[in-house]
Amino acid sequence: MSIHSCVSIIVTVYFLLAIPAIGSLADNKTANVLKPMDIFDLEFATDPEISPDGGRIAYVRNFFDVMTDKKCSNIWIMNFDGSGHEPLTSGKGNASSPRWSADGMRLAYVTTDKDNRSQIFCRWMDSGETANLSNLQKPPGNLSWSPDGTQIAFTMPVPVKKKLEVDLPEKPEGAKWAKPAKIIEQMIYRFDGEGYLDDGYNQIFVLPSEGGTPRQVTSNDHPNPHFYDIGKIEWSNDSRFLLFSTNLDKDWEHNLRKNEIVELNLKTEEVKPLTNRQGPDYAPHLSPDDDQIAYLGFDEEYFGYQTINVYLMKRDGGNPHQIVKEINKSIMDIEWEPSGKGLYLQFIDEGIAKLAYAEIDGDTNILADHLGFSMNGKPYTPFEESGEISFSIAKHNRFVATIRTPYHPSDLVAGVREEQNLKQLTTLNEDVLGYKKLGKVETFTYDVEIPNKPTETIQGWIIKPPEFDPDNKYPLILDIHGGPFAAYGPNFTPELQLMAAAGYVVLYVNPRGSTSYTERFAQLIQNDYPGDDYHDLMAGVDYVIKQGYIQKDNLFVTGGSAGGIMTTWVVGHTDRFRAAAACNPVVYEYSACLTGDDYPYWIKYFHQGFPWDKPDYYKKSSSITHVGNVNTPTILITGEQDYRTPISETEMFYQALKLRKIDTAMVRVPEASHHLSARPSYLISKVEHTLAWFDKYRLK
Repeated sequence: MSIHSCVSIIVTVYFLLAIPAIGSLADNKTANVLKPMDIFDLEFATDPEISPDGGRIAYVRNFFDVMTDKKCSNIWIMNFDGSGHEPLTSGKGNASSPRWSADGMRLAYVTTDKDNRSQIFCRWMDSGETANLSNLQKPPGNLSWSPDGTQIAFTMPVPVKKKLEVDLPEKPEGAKWAKPAKIIEQMIYRFDGEGYLDDGYNQIFVLPSEGGTPRQVTSNDHPNPHFYDIGKIEWSNDSRFLLFSTNLDKDWEHNLRKNEIVELNLKTEEVKPLTNRQGPDYAPHLSPDDDQIAYLGFDEEYFGYQTINVYLMKRDGGNPHQIVKEINKSIMDIEWEPSGKGLYLQFIDEGIAKLAYAEIDGDTNILADHLGFSMNGKPYTPFEESGEISFSIAKHNRFVATIRTPYHPSDLVAGVREEQNLKQLTTLNEDVLGYKKLGKVETFTYDVEIPNKPTETIQGWIIKPPEFDPDNKYPLILDIHGGPFAAYGPNFTPELQLMAAAGYVVLYVNPRGSTSYTERFAQLIQNDYPGDDYHDLMAGVDYVIKQGYIQKDNLFVTGGSAGGIMTTWVVGHTDRFRAAAACNPVVYEYSACLTGDDYPYWIKYFHQGFPWDKPDYYKKSSSITHVGNVNTPTILITGEQDYRTPISETEMFYQALKLRKIDTAMVRVPEASHHLSARPSYLISKVEHTLAWFDKYRLK
């Protein structure tokens, strides 16, 4: 078996999308570079859905409303060749999840009703009529049509009764008492971006496709908590069974990776497990002949990161075995080719998300790269376990995908597998970026040698100022990615482009621990973070300085989440940076593991042990331990409703620096969660506070 790369496709995409339309301008003071308010004008194509016959494409077109400072979205539709591009919904709501019926005559989607509640709507494509099919109290997700077109399956949170009941006296009529106390009994009781969770689980419902009352078909015997997305719901070809992933373990709160693929009989509501191993099995895809199931998962080895593989089993769960082994990267999503001869795969390779076609036990061909969409301010690749779907396939080997480059957020491209070329269907940001001069993005690699350890090759990128002059020297910003099991790539990044527009060379790299390389490379930081990845980052700075255009005494460092952890670690281990900006960091692993929202994962997979059993280990891996060495002026930026890396961690480092009389500032972002780019104003504020702090210490 071998992997063949369709080079002509990849090259076409690069030159079609990657080179911005720019002119030569005099200097940064007058150049038409990216500015903070431009963020509000950016648009992003997401969730492409091609009709079963390959004739039409629906997708979600996302934009920002400058008056409400929020993301909005509508569903747009076009023909496969890009003609007939028009909106299916309009306004400043949040339309999402377009899903075609099997005959392609109807399109279901989610949008808000007149009461601003998310509901399931349906458009009859021949007549253009639209109807609201539901009257739901909670937002629906994971829409899936039955093959016979009579039902739509979806998920929705359902509350459960609390175990502890308290009989409190009723307040007198007209009395103004304090708000009642909340009883919390769940292990995961709050989740970043969602806040404190109601007691309950995500359940599956089926709704008549002509509207009516949805029927709940799963129960609390198979819990799926709010923070766990059931994901893809697969119908059998006869519309009698549902396939999905759920956790059947009685101790599921302590065994979060014990997902199994199950079959639900819609008539009897009996649930039959089809897989049974220690490790997650999810994303079932039934073959066109109803005979085999392809799915994703891995054997649990209790590492923070493991490669997600593709498996195949018989319809009844027999003969499970791994396929497509030659890719050797985590697979994010799969779809059967309509004839059942192979699978389309999405995966990330060295910072770039790719679409491939794999014959069952045969060759693998790369069809497109740079898949994904940019809804984050930083140049992240799609997170491998996020379920971010960037492609859709149909008959006649037609496919559509969202693609982004260093210079453009996501647009739509379409192609036919045998033709080995792509056609760009949208240019959503040409009106904003077509006349802007962006910083040039360059890729490089370098080797890092640490005594008594193998040499590691590290990949990195630099963004040069838009008016870069090789005869001048520039200050440098090192930006460190989060995760730490994540990856940067050559992707559009408004945050780092704004820094480049301010006259900085921006450096970002994928140190050991980053995903999209090998499992071994990611696991190099298991139980050793921060660790040798620090040396990878410093070696990257040294490499760029050697290129001759960096002011070696004008260096700055920043990062968010795990990148914020590393930023506080860096300033405790070197004084080479003039200033630092740590966004939503963790500084004391002991406290963070007992206050963060996903604490069961941190303790079991990241540290592998309770903090009270390993206090010395937790202290050793905490940057607060080294705060006595910090001499670097450091600003800390965190959302006040960050439940992933609680703001108490920021306060701890801030107060320690204050006690030591080190120049510091704390920026608290009201109502913001861990995602400091969730709203345009958050992104702009983060960048502007960072640049203001750096400019304060920048040598002129």
